[in-house]
Amino acid sequence: MSGRESGREAHGAEANPDSLEVVAGFQHQKLEGSVPTLATPEETLAALEQAFDYRGDVCITRKDGSKIEGYIFDRRQGRSLADSFARILPKDGSGRVAVSYADIAALAFTGRDMAAGKSWENWVKQYWEKKSAGETDISLQPEELE
Repeated sequence: MSGRESGREAHGAEANPDSLEVVAGFQHQKLEGSVPTLATPEETLAALEQAFDYRGDVCITRKDGSKIEGYIFDRRQGRSLADSFARILPKDGSGRVAVSYADIAALAFTGRDMAAGKSWENWVKQYWEKKSAGETDISLQPEELE
């Protein structure tokens, strides 16, 4: 089956493999230290999606006043906020906790986003700089964590 028959007909620059070699990267939002508004169910859902994508700790304040700080490693979205849950690995090392979206009064991005500022492009750039300088046995190490 040809590309045209399968509906994958090439258009312009998309047909050139060299133009597909590098694509624009994802721009991370600077969320560290921010406290989103959770006034509506839509704002709550959007904030918790951001928290799930965030690679740092968040602090959730429940409606009963209790707080839990940790990393959101999973979320389960149901039909309503009461049916939706965020699953957290607490910073204190205690067992995993599931918190209903309906029980969340506030959310704060408290930890450092471990993915912010790190990019494949920077790593490749460093590699090619070392290679073009004539270095051999090149070993690039990740940045030290705090």
